[in-house]
Parts: sequence; C-alpha cells; structure tokens
Amino acid sequence: MDTENLRNPGYFINRELSWLAFNERVLALAEDERVPLLERLRFLCISSNNLDEFFEIRVAGLKQLIELGRDGGAADGRSASEQLEAIHAATVELMQRQYQCLNEDLLPALRETGVVIAGRSSWSEEEHRWLERYFETEVEPVLSPLGLDPARPFPRIQNKSLNFIARLDGKDAFGRDSEYAVVQAPRSLPRVVPLPAAGASKRFVLLSAVIQEFVPRLFEGVTVLGCYAFRVTRNSDLLIDEDDVDDLRRALEGELLHRRYGAAVRLEVWRDCPAETTDYLLRHFALGADDLYYCDGPVNLNRLATLYDLVQRTDLKYPPFTAATDPRLRNNPDFFAVLRQQDVLLHHPFQSFTPVVDLLRQAARDPNVLAIKQTLYRTGVDSPMAAALLEAAANGKDVTVVIELRARFDEEANIELSNRLQEAGAHVMYGVVGYKTHAKALLIVRREESGIRRYCHLGTGNYHPQTARAYTDYGLMSADQQICQDVHEIFLQLTSLTKSPRLTRLIQAPFGLHAALCEKIRREADHARAGRSARIIAKVNALLDTDIIVALYEASRAGVSIDLIVRGICALRPQVPGVSENIRVRSIVGRFLEHSRVYYFANDGQPDTLLASADWMPRNFFARVEIAFPVLASSEQARIVADLETYLWDNCDAWELGQDGSYRRLQPGEEPVVSAQNELLSDYAQL
Repeated sequence: MDTENLRNPGYFINRELSWLAFNERVLALAEDERVPLLERLRFLCISSNNLDEFFEIRVAGLKQLIELGRDGGAADGRSASEQLEAIHAATVELMQRQYQCLNEDLLPALRETGVVIAGRSSWSEEEHRWLERYFETEVEPVLSPLGLDPARPFPRIQNKSLNFIARLDGKDAFGRDSEYAVVQAPRSLPRVVPLPAAGASKRFVLLSAVIQEFVPRLFEGVTVLGCYAFRVTRNSDLLIDEDDVDDLRRALEGELLHRRYGAAVRLEVWRDCPAETTDYLLRHFALGADDLYYCDGPVNLNRLATLYDLVQRTDLKYPPFTAATDPRLRNNPDFFAVLRQQDVLLHHPFQSFTPVVDLLRQAARDPNVLAIKQTLYRTGVDSPMAAALLEAAANGKDVTVVIELRARFDEEANIELSNRLQEAGAHVMYGVVGYKTHAKALLIVRREESGIRRYCHLGTGNYHPQTARAYTDYGLMSADQQICQDVHEIFLQLTSLTKSPRLTRLIQAPFGLHAALCEKIRREADHARAGRSARIIAKVNALLDTDIIVALYEASRAGVSIDLIVRGICALRPQVPGVSENIRVRSIVGRFLEHSRVYYFANDGQPDTLLASADWMPRNFFARVEIAFPVLASSEQARIVADLETYLWDNCDAWELGQDGSYRRLQPGEEPVVSAQNELLSDYAQL
C-alpha cells in the first residue's frame, strides 16, 4: 500500500463529528451518578457552552464556505453541506440528552438534597408576592418591550442573549395592532434568582420564569396569548486582514463590537413555541429549518452554572485538594540557586502553579535581574502574573511582553492587559502578522558574579493560575544555557526582524516542528523494521494533521506500537487492518481538563521526550508560533513516561476510539479501579 492510498477518505474521521463526540463524553459526566451532583450540573453547563462555541466558529465557518461557493470536501470526503446535515442530526440528539439529563436526573436529585429550581406552578403565595415585587423593582425598570409593526422594526438581537417573543391580541393606546412583541433580558440581570431562605432548603427561580409569569404587566390593555424564550447564536469568528491594518489592537477593538451581531447560525426556542412563531423568527434571521433547535427547558443551560457557587454544599462537589509543592522549591526560597543546580519539572494541577508565580515575583524584586520577557496567551487581567510584570516594570526592569490579542474569546481581556502593561512602561508586542503566538515562555536575564545568566520557564499551558487548578499541564523551570539561549533567540525573532533562529534544544513552529515530528515518527518506523525497540506515546488535545496521521499509519504498518491519548478531536481511524492495527486511541475526560501535550519516542532505548504548546493540527504547525522543548533529566523523563502509563491504565475516565469512529467508555469490571487523575493526585502528594 503506497502513501497516497493511506490518504483515502475512508481512513479519516470527520473533524466536526469527532468534536461532537467529545462533547458527548463531557455530557456523559453529567449523566454519571458516580460524579458529585453539583459537578454533574457543571459538566452539563460545560457541554452547553462547548456547543455554543462550536456553532459560533465551526458551523459558522461551514456556512461561510457554502456562501462563497466552496462546498468542498473534508478529509473524510464530506462536503460542507453534508457536514451541516450530519451536525444537525447529531446536535438534536445531543440536546435531547442534555435536557433529559437536566429534567429527569439532575433537578429531581437536587430537589432531594434540598436544592430546588422552583417552576412557576410550584411557587407558594408568599413566593409569588415576593417575585412580583422583585419583578417590579429589579426587572421591569430595565426591560424595554418592543411591539413589532412597520414603524417599530425587529430589534437587533445580541449573540446568545436571552429574549422573549410575545404573541399579542388587541390594540394599544394609539390604536396600533401588533401581533408580536420582543422582550430582551439585559445581561445585567442575574439568570438565577435565590428565593428568601426557607429552612434547610435552598430555592431558586430562573429569570426566564419570572419574566414569563409577569410579562402581561408590560402590555397593559393587550392580551398576551403566549410568551416564548428564544436565543440566537451568531458567527463569532473575527475577520481581520492583518496585512491591511496599521494598528492591530485598534482593528481588533473595532471588530469586537461587531461580534455580537454577526450572521445568525442557530435559533433555539422553547419546545412549546408555536410553529407559526418559530417560522416568523426563522424568516427574520434568514435561517432554515435545520438551523432550529427546540429546548425542553432554559434556552441557555450554561446560565445554570451560577448555581455551583450559589449553593455552598461541599458534599455535592468534588472533595477539595491541596496541590503538592516540589520539595526543592518548598525548602529553598532562592529559586535561582535551585535552578542553577537542576531543572524543575512541574505537573499541574497535581503540583502547585504557585512556584511559577513566585519565580516571576522574585525576578521582579531582585535588584540583579535586568530583564524579563514573557509570552501571554490567556492569563486574566487581574492575574498575579500580570501583577508581577507590572511590579517589575515599576522597579525599573526591562519588561517585554508578547501578548496574543487574538486568543479567541479572550480578546477584550488581552487588550485591557496590554494597555495596563504599556502604561506601566513595559514593551508590549502583538506577535507576528499572520501567526498567533501560542508558545508559553518566560525568560529572566540576571547579572551574577560569573556574568549574565538566563533562567526560563516553558509550559504546555497558559500562564493562568485559576485554570492551572483545573487543567492538566506541564511546566519546566530551567537554567540550562542552551535552552535559555534558544528562548532568547525566539524572543528576538518575535520582537524584531530576524531570520528563523538556529535552535539547539527547542523545536519551533511554524518553521521546523511539523517536519521534526514526521521525521521522529519515521525514525520509529525504521527501528521497528530493523527489529529494534520502537514505541510512540503522544498526548494531545486534537489530532487532525493529515501528514502526521499518514506517518503514524506508516509506522503502524512497520510494527511500531502507538498509543495516542487525544482528549478531543481525532481524525485518525485506529484498528484498521493493514493500516492502523497497531494504533490505539483513548480520550480521558474527568474532573480536570486534560491539556498537556507530550510526545514520547522510544528511539531504541534512547528516549526522546518532548513537551509542547502545540496540538497536532495544521494551524499549530503552520499558523502559530509554538515551542516544543525537551526534558533532559532521565529521572524527569521517567516520571513523564510513568504519568503517560497511568493514563493508559485508566478504566474509569477513559474512552476508547473504535475503528467505526465511535467511543466506548472503559469499565473496571473485575480489574482494580484506576482513575488516572486520582492516581496522579495521590502520587504527586507523596513526592
């Protein structure tokens, strides 16, 4: 079989359907009775939010392709139209499961614990009076009901906002006869309203129920025949021609204003909304029948996430944990002295992210530190990392920050942070035109007795202390001068007009990472053909690149044992006879979001272990600045491999991808129960 045959569409899984399959695995955690109740609700909300982003970006992109007359095929051969048809069918089924989980499982189970989402029919007279006053004082003053007639056109509807369409009968004070009116719920109003405490129970009401109950007060003298919630999802991808703008930040600020009103791609309505009303809405938003989705409950499930914080019940949540601190750092406050002796590898959230913050703080306050350089993708405006950079600038350090303004859905926060850093005197760069700076790198330049010395931190995840407690990621703190020199060269490239640097330790995208990985995969295949030890273990969030997949197929055919731990999208089809029978693919979906990227190649007994910021996707290889970095110490390499093996033993949170593209959740059966994330929490606590 030649290489071209390995590109047969039948050997690839559709990207969009693979993503929906991942969201089904997230939803399965909401359906899992072994998961604490409020955590199940949180996973339900995450699955809803994920689906929103999928429509905002992926579905919107497919619709644009069709509009442009580019209804071409995906890797699996499906056209954009065929993909949209399959997406609609899969989404209908997914949403049915979401609302079934909410209505039949979560709400009854919460009620048994004393946490109640009170529907209108269950309000007591006292609650009804309290909510009536609440509507009069808190809700009605900020509502602007809009009757629809030739003089009052349909209002602009913001992306994912809560709206109601009311069917009316009668004439108003001016004698106008409107069949419909729209009520928009401002984002300033809380979507979940706590009722006054009543004993041990906690009772809440949804804002949508309050508006529905009291909406007739907004239309005195006119009969309200019905009031139905609806929500529109819009195209939220930002389209900026970076070659044609003088100021990327200003261009992005302008584009963000239009994101709320991009082209409509989905309409969600309550299931009891009459057909004539849904048809009216579809016509207005220029949508078709396949863009309509019925909701058997709140039209935005993600709003229920506020219950997680409103209900202070530790018995309904995951037990708290204390992230371990590396003893080398815990027992020595001088991080520079520690790093001069050895590299320090951290695995979050099992190990604390605090040392990374402390390293930056120490650099900001150390009079011997001359310069600090850092990339920022997502960190948060109020992050302690940002505070340390501001402190360093105030202390006279030369601070250079490469901040990625185009980190999707974090653009506004990054613009605000860039403004603050510039005001403090830091040099702020926005990366390279046409390439997102996705690499995670921190470089510290310090004057010492022996001369200038550099220290660095490289990571697989963002410099965000909050998500570092929820996402799994590796970080390497190092004073290895070859690594630090490479980091220095990359910063020079990002901030000035230099050529692609010659790196000795690091591998960088978009210049060499793709070719290097293909070569490493081919090297394992050569080892296998020669009867030598050959194995590949890769842990990534997504696997889409066709060349990488074909290289893996060729390695499998050569006899290489390949284990892929792919959290989300995977276009590779495993276990195909003669193609990929030596490839096993699993997805881990549990308490923490698996986010670390690890590439391990056995290399005939000379292991080649890389950590990286890059997934195996074309955008990461060719449209982003990424860094893959080695783990040099044999003990740290062994620890990473042991971590990977733990994931491969998981039989609780692991899903195995089959040849047909479906996932099967693994069960312990008679085997010992292994949850990789729980095992790692325990293992790292003992280091």
